[in-house]
Amino acid sequence: MRTDEFDFTLPEDRIALRPAVPRDAARLLVVRPSAAAAAAEFEDRGVGDLPALLRHGDALVVNDTKVIAANLRGRRIGRAGGEPAISATLTRRLDGSRWRALVRPAKRLAPGDVVRFGSEGRVCFLEQLDATVEAKGEGGEVTFSFAFHGPALDAALAERGDMPLPPYIGSRRAADERDRSDYQTMFAHEEGSVAAPTAGLHFTEELVLALQARGIALHRVTLHVGPGTFLPVKTGDTADHKMHAEWGVVSADTAAALNAARRNGGRIVAVGSTALRLLESAAAADGMLSAFSGDTALFITPGYRFKAVDAVLTNFHLPRSTLFMLVSAFCGLEVMRRAYAHAIATGYRFYSYGDACLLFRAGA
Repeated sequence: MRTDEFDFTLPEDRIALRPAVPRDAARLLVVRPSAAAAAAEFEDRGVGDLPALLRHGDALVVNDTKVIAANLRGRRIGRAGGEPAISATLTRRLDGSRWRALVRPAKRLAPGDVVRFGSEGRVCFLEQLDATVEAKGEGGEVTFSFAFHGPALDAALAERGDMPLPPYIGSRRAADERDRSDYQTMFAHEEGSVAAPTAGLHFTEELVLALQARGIALHRVTLHVGPGTFLPVKTGDTADHKMHAEWGVVSADTAAALNAARRNGGRIVAVGSTALRLLESAAAADGMLSAFSGDTALFITPGYRFKAVDAVLTNFHLPRSTLFMLVSAFCGLEVMRRAYAHAIATGYRFYSYGDACLLFRAGA
């Protein structure tokens, strides 16, 4: 499909710079497609209404990945030509001391260079955090070998790094201490993401208790979200776009519980596009889920046949993004064009800190 079919105009004042307080006070647009796109139903609700919108026996699936303080600032040291400022976003851990990162300006670095990371005015319990450039790839990608290893490196990164806010927020304000909690879901446990699974940001302990009281089970999977989630599709045709691989795991126990829920008439409701893509990667053609551990680069566009997921709770996404293509595949492109137009016209807040929508597949 042509990428420009997924374009739309979003007023800048619709971009949320802070989350709703409390988190489950965010608005929720419910979208129920029908056989005719023009007959799709839209309902304006709140995230706190989620228990009433689901049924006893449904199964919610959340992503328990934890965002790391992946944005680092430093300077190249020990080489002629000055000490240029370097900005790095860690993207993937390779082992106890090595990370891949996206670096600006990457052209100022060569293999063997040392970058010293820190933050002026910040009290550091470790005197310095140095990283050697081990290799360079395409598009600003660099492999760093850090001077620290394991837990000591984790502590140093947490102390020196900033939360990796999406560009559409980070370009309008700097990350601060509040983002360290705001940009983390209540389910966060497994460290490894450079972006939050933002649909999960809407949950509170009170909402989870209300869902459980309704007889709606909650299950956890892990997908470490990479920087590709922020990137618009730049190719003219979606068929030419290459997805970044992300690592995920679905346990055998979770797969079995979800299969049992479906056999008993329950629906599988993915909390976020990350959980949805992971479940679809773990599903057989008949929809049965199995244990999964590894990379997935599943790119979902209209025409994809969904196997495992019956509904998805997700935020409002960027024009031309793989995420808007995914929701258009789930409900239909024309339905989602109309849903987003309704959301813009009625003041919904967009993107990571914004409001949410609950999308049902036709007949679900």
